Amino acid sequence: MAGIYLHIPFCKQKCYYCDFYKVVSPKLLPDFISALKTEIKLQAGYLEKEQIETVYFGGGTPSSLSHAQINEIFSELQNNFQIDAHAEITFEANPDDLTAEYIAELQKTPINRISLGIQSFFDNDLKRMNRRHSGAEAIASVRRLQEAGYENISGDLIYGLPEQTSEKWSENLKLFFDLNIPHLSAYHLTYEKDTAFYKMLKSGKLAEHADKKSEEFFTTLLDLAHTNGFLQYEISNFAKLGLHSRHNSTYWTNTPYLGLGPSAHSYNRTSRQWNKADVKHYITELYEGKLCCETEILSKADLYNEFVMKNLRKVSGVNLHELESSFEESFKKIFWESARKYQASKHLEINKDSVFLSRSGMFISDRIISEMFYV
Repeated sequence: MAGIYLHIPFCKQKCYYCDFYKVVSPKLLPDFISALKTEIKLQAGYLEKEQIETVYFGGGTPSSLSHAQINEIFSELQNNFQIDAHAEITFEANPDDLTAEYIAELQKTPINRISLGIQSFFDNDLKRMNRRHSGAEAIASVRRLQEAGYENISGDLIYGLPEQTSEKWSENLKLFFDLNIPHLSAYHLTYEKDTAFYKMLKSGKLAEHADKKSEEFFTTLLDLAHTNGFLQYEISNFAKLGLHSRHNSTYWTNTPYLGLGPSAHSYNRTSRQWNKADVKHYITELYEGKLCCETEILSKADLYNEFVMKNLRKVSGVNLHELESSFEESFKKIFWESARKYQASKHLEINKDSVFLSRSGMFISDRIISEMFYV
């Protein structure tokens, strides 16, 4: 079992919080698709004939692609990989792109799961983030998808936005759940370097929320998700029963995956590989039949750190039998020193089979995970 991620780096404009690699000019799109098809051929052996259970079109803005371009890319994937007939095929989209006409075109492709970048239903938030859509367009796009027969829909929301109130965050969640979207990815705003928001923060034009307020937002998220019948399966991800993201779960379950496109990352259990974040370089190299990636062979310490980070992000936590059978004593010693400390502070819970974050532990997960790393 394996997954494939395709990074489609084209956007009409750059959101102020986003640090993913993207370009705003569509002129390179035809050359990019040609290069992507070449990369697919060159990487056909990377996953060693594993069956592909998930395909994910991310970005950037995949909804900048026409249905013909989606099918052209997918046809190349099918020619080079064993894609399961029941594979989850996710497509990220901006709400304003999902007109009735575009949805009708999407139905001519293998896409069976839509991930919507909603972020907020409030226009002032969206304008502040430099999003292209309005709150009304987000609601309308969900309803159009549902009317067209799409049931497996995910939506992204961001909390901790500048000047966001508890009431406003609760209303965002209420609107989301009222739309009967079965999957929610909810992320606290982070001020990433080289983003417009980061520059505004450093210049004093924006202010971060205090930890207490951020924890209040997170608690509201957990409470309302539970009330509305959603199961939390990872710190930031919630779903109705059976509708978790199979692709995103590959990242947390040591499943190999291939990343295609500029800036995309790959993992095969022994090494990591990543493409340069430069679409012009990507096109030029692949035109000459060369991959534009770098590779890192993972050490025992790297593999242990990956294991801790991935598993503690899952609600189910670290499987102790797997920890015991996979790692040497030096790694287990570091793990248990931190685990006992955070068990005492009630940030971690331990039973005979697993170690997992408590609700308060999820809020400081980065700190806990970094302490458990082997340095």
